[in-house]
Amino acid sequence: MKEHVVEPSVRRRPRTAGRAAWLRCWPWLIGCAGLCLAAPLYAANTTATQAERIYSRIAGVPAPAAVLAQMTQTDPLSAALLATQDPAFYDDTLRNMAMPWTNRAQTVFAPLNDYVATVIGMVRDDVPFNTLLSADLVYVADPSLGLPAYSNSNNDMYQALDDQGVDLKAHLVAVPQSSVNGLPPSATAGVLTSRAAAAAFFEKGTNRAMFRFTMMNHLCADLQTIMDTSRPPDRIRQDVTRSPGGDSRLFLNNCIGCHSGMDPMDQAFAYYNFDDTTQSLVYTPGQVQPKYLINATNFPQGYVTTDDHWDNRWRSGPNALLGWSSALPGSGEGAKSLGQELGNSQAFASCQVTRVFKDVCYRAPSNAADRTQVAQMISSFQSHNYSLREVFAEAAVYCMGN
Repeated sequence: MKEHVVEPSVRRRPRTAGRAAWLRCWPWLIGCAGLCLAAPLYAANTTATQAERIYSRIAGVPAPAAVLAQMTQTDPLSAALLATQDPAFYDDTLRNMAMPWTNRAQTVFAPLNDYVATVIGMVRDDVPFNTLLSADLVYVADPSLGLPAYSNSNNDMYQALDDQGVDLKAHLVAVPQSSVNGLPPSATAGVLTSRAAAAAFFEKGTNRAMFRFTMMNHLCADLQTIMDTSRPPDRIRQDVTRSPGGDSRLFLNNCIGCHSGMDPMDQAFAYYNFDDTTQSLVYTPGQVQPKYLINATNFPQGYVTTDDHWDNRWRSGPNALLGWSSALPGSGEGAKSLGQELGNSQAFASCQVTRVFKDVCYRAPSNAADRTQVAQMISSFQSHNYSLREVFAEAAVYCMGN
């Protein structure tokens, strides 16, 4: 998928589109992270020119004179953190980064929704970003605005925020997701169980889309880049024929590479669906959704899903390089524990940092200095409680002269 990068422009216009960032270099980066010290990037005060560049890269708008003066009285990293206070950083930069994660077309041209609002709120509040896929959390409009309440069946609250041009930095509030969508706290999984994600990735199909797009959006790895034909096929569902087109070699050399790892993990979503009639997320604890049992005659000897237990078969083999956390068991029940597995991987941290680098620097890491910087930022991201706002600041400082 091609990268399309343009300079910052007017508000509510995207700076980037086509967010495919496959994980080609992160194991390399992690290897050199230990050699990099999390020291201040610059000790001297920020010059006016540096401050203007930092502000533009973070917020996409000119810095107000008073803020610019304040930035020149401190070091560049502190100045960059000041720039993250501009409402445009939340309304535009973060919105445009997160919006493609919420739809299959991966476009920024979509209405504001609960998924994007939650990303914006977590960055603003420095909520550990590695909980994005597992927290019992959603950001809603401040009740004082008098907007429609959060609904499981429509997007009216977020559409009203959009239509009225509400300052998202000032008027988003955090609430437990379970308090508004009816799920038990144990079944909430951050943005994975947001209404926007459910509508895009649980709708119809087999729920494999939720797993695939989560890997693309948050580990920067599409399935064809992490195929592993060495995993056992015993958990591949019945709907996957073992002889596509009458040729079993296609299954053994292609299909098995994705399904042998994906199917044991996307079983975590076995109790979830999106109802087209009610336009809402459905959760049926203890009852597997019928979509997991369709096309059983394609291969009757295939795996029959009976619950939401998942296993990460990619902890062994070549995909161990995705950096799975040794503090987690690599298996569990339901979407929340799978979100924790994905969110605590090295690939998740690398994906977020690399994406921010591209957003702020208007290019991918392209040389040894860039790769060293990204490695340092990954280490800093993990050691500073997964603050994505600080990652933006560090990237802006590094790229302010480039």
